[in-house]
Amino acid sequence: METQSSILAGLNDKQLEAVTLPHQSALILAGAGSGKTRVLTTRIAWLIQTGQISPMGLMAVTFTNKAAKEMLTRLTSMLPINTRGMWVGTFHGLCNRLLRAHHREAGLPSTFQILDTADQLSAIKRIMKAMNVDDEKFVPKQVQGYINGCKEEGLRAHAVDAYDAHSQKLREIYEEYDKQCNREGVADFAELLLRCYELLERDAHIRGHYQNRFKYILVDEFQDTNRLQYLWLKLLAGVDNCMFAVGDDDQSIYGFRGARVGNMRDFEADFNVQNIVKLEENYRSHSNILDAANAIISHNKNRLGKNLWTSAGAGEPVRVYEAYNDTDEAQFIVDEIKMLHAEGAALGSIALLYRSNAQSRILEHALFSASLPYRVYGGLRFFERAEIKHALAYMRLIANANDDTALLRVINFPARGIGARSLEQLQEGARQNDCSLWQAAINKVGNGKAGGKGIEGFVALIRDMIDQAYGITLAEVAELATTLSGLKAHYQNEKEGEDRIANLEELVTAAVAFTNQDFGNHNNVDGDADFSSGQDLMTQFLTHASLEAGEHQADVGREALQLMTVHASKGLEFKTVFISGLEEGLFPHEQAAYEHGGLEEERRLMYVAVTRARQRLYLSHAQSRMLHGQVRYGIPSRFLDEIPEELLKRLNTKPTAKVYASPSIQTSSTNAYPYKIGQSVRHAKFGEGVVVSYEGNADNLVIKINFGREGLKTLAMEYARLEKI
Repeated sequence: METQSSILAGLNDKQLEAVTLPHQSALILAGAGSGKTRVLTTRIAWLIQTGQISPMGLMAVTFTNKAAKEMLTRLTSMLPINTRGMWVGTFHGLCNRLLRAHHREAGLPSTFQILDTADQLSAIKRIMKAMNVDDEKFVPKQVQGYINGCKEEGLRAHAVDAYDAHSQKLREIYEEYDKQCNREGVADFAELLLRCYELLERDAHIRGHYQNRFKYILVDEFQDTNRLQYLWLKLLAGVDNCMFAVGDDDQSIYGFRGARVGNMRDFEADFNVQNIVKLEENYRSHSNILDAANAIISHNKNRLGKNLWTSAGAGEPVRVYEAYNDTDEAQFIVDEIKMLHAEGAALGSIALLYRSNAQSRILEHALFSASLPYRVYGGLRFFERAEIKHALAYMRLIANANDDTALLRVINFPARGIGARSLEQLQEGARQNDCSLWQAAINKVGNGKAGGKGIEGFVALIRDMIDQAYGITLAEVAELATTLSGLKAHYQNEKEGEDRIANLEELVTAAVAFTNQDFGNHNNVDGDADFSSGQDLMTQFLTHASLEAGEHQADVGREALQLMTVHASKGLEFKTVFISGLEEGLFPHEQAAYEHGGLEEERRLMYVAVTRARQRLYLSHAQSRMLHGQVRYGIPSRFLDEIPEELLKRLNTKPTAKVYASPSIQTSSTNAYPYKIGQSVRHAKFGEGVVVSYEGNADNLVIKINFGREGLKTLAMEYARLEKI
């Protein structure tokens, strides 16, 4: 009893209720910062300590190996047991373990190998080549997404509907891919779960064995489960076993990965849940922050419903800053961080959050300029991202074609049929003639020994880029490097290429910003200076990019600011949090306006962002920002309007018109954009649509509208003649 009481010590009433529930299925609605990991781990310890189950008689499912290891470490400190062999792990890890034990019944060899994402894509490409499938009509990355999506819905090829020739061909590729994997005895990640589910569904003996073994099944982050994961859990649980599901429907932010927030409501009905225990006491944040989060999320419908509270007191008001532009916003954040640091705040306790990776570039530049060390959490710094390094390599070749490092990076990227053998011959030619790889390539082309069209095409491309770069602006050179090179077209064919393309467009913005700053007497903005001047500016820009990528890198163990997307911040907490870019079309994202449930997921994302802060929260937005090389006029995010005014401290009055980075661009009055982003409008020709964004300047403002079947249209604001719906 003494050990038992020590296990339960310090739990609040609701946590204690959840931990000591009787033998029945339960849903634990655990709000942000409410101690859900502690409750889940203590529940396991209590079940073992009270003799209701042995360590091998339960299964705990998590979403990350890190979470599983943390649970086992906590259990070891709570009970004198050996956790080795316990069924605690991720969905994929546990399915792999079960399939290894029953590989014959599952139709797999005992030594079956697991295909990672890259291996799976290679296998799909081989199959498509053997089937003579046009990889332009059927992009391998998209085929991979189709196959995985079908598997995550629990569907084999024969069960997938085919409505036309295109979907029929996709189904055929899926079928051939399955046959190939079976011949090779391999399984991809999605296959692990599907194969395990199929095994349990058809084999009553194996299913009965595990149902009898796992009387208790505990699931963490239940709101992130997809359809197949939920069906797998239902099979394992049977009719008598207890499911202990811990989750927060308000933090379901992975719909794009297949997560289904509706699983929580289905669970309530399917398992006849009598107990929904709400963990609402928050141990992380002050009440002003929690009240703001509660107010925002209350605008979502179909919530299971909870209201976070704390006994820690009101704390500081939520600070709101309205910037003139994105540069002003970044400078404000830097100034506040300097002030906080001077007052004793550790840099590592401060986080800068943004909706999309492309936003980090201007923040990184401001931090770099202020010599403030930072880390990009869960991602690379802007100038270190692969797509940016590829584009910069093309710019380096425009500036100096004899740059061997740059040439080797992109000579076959995007792929143009230059193999390892051709590269070896090129390098050997350079060694024999004591020249650069570029000169060796020219020599090969000149003497007709280029070894196929690949090197010849590359030489022609670089020459064309050099010619086109003559006399144009730095931003136009950057645009040239991202488009003529084929980089944008390449990433359009990737499943997650949208972010990479956004980053490439942000590189153009970075070039505009660099040009408009005072870096010396080499401005080539108007394109009328000679190329040597423009080339000098480009050289300085490339040097600047290298320095930002390599310097002020926070050493391991060194205090550093944390930069990350809101998605990456889930599960983390910081003393001070800055959320930047709170404008309609940016956060919430413009796509959310015309995706089913999109706006509600964006609101849940904002809820996650706000609840990362413990003591101080800053919300900032800009009247205009440079995005994708163009000035975009921002309307404050609706999420700001959803926070009660008494919780806010506005750090400045609404600014009036001000000159931006380019002297020719000024803000217009609010009358210039009378339609809110996300608002439904009607056009005489195109019909009904949704406002997506504004672009241009005060004298030439344009509005972008998604007209559904008619597509995305860009209309001059002056002549649009729209009708509000």
